[in-house]
Amino acid sequence: MGKVFIRKQFLTRRKQLDLSTYTSLSKQVQQQLISSEYFIRARTLALYSPISNEVATEQIFAVAKELKKQVYYPRVAGNELEFYEVCAVTELLPGAFGVAEPVTGEKKIIADLDLVIVPGVAFDLRGHRLGYGRGFYDRQLAEKSAGTVSIGLCFEIQLCELLSTEEHDQPLDFIVTETKFIPGHI
Repeated sequence: MGKVFIRKQFLTRRKQLDLSTYTSLSKQVQQQLISSEYFIRARTLALYSPISNEVATEQIFAVAKELKKQVYYPRVAGNELEFYEVCAVTELLPGAFGVAEPVTGEKKIIADLDLVIVPGVAFDLRGHRLGYGRGFYDRQLAEKSAGTVSIGLCFEIQLCELLSTEEHDQPLDFIVTETKFIPGHI
């Protein structure tokens, strides 16, 4: 199966979640991440603004701010993502592709972040992800330092055993679902 077919299939699955199920599962995924040693140890982390029933991140943001962590969100700049510090979600405004992005803030490169939380359409059990096909996160993940941990958030309906990969695809260190913390390529 090609990436276009897989993307369509998994997007349909995710979009079929009713609001109650989506909200409940999102809370469970976020709680799995928040209770992990990787979140607890991180002083700086990057989050994403969810679209199209991606796992919500507002609980992660709230807990991170309570714990005085620095939180960064991506902003599209041409073919790249740039990460800017966000102190309140009101600092996020619709940007590229209708995704909420930071307008201002301190900029940080991915190699200087402790934890990068990544969205996706589908994930496999080896830590590979299928995004929307523009390669924004793959280009960034290729630049992360050895000390930067990358974690994909997804619902179990987004998991598959094996995704086909290309040379530029970057595996994640972990994948977190509502019931599992799955090691990726570590």
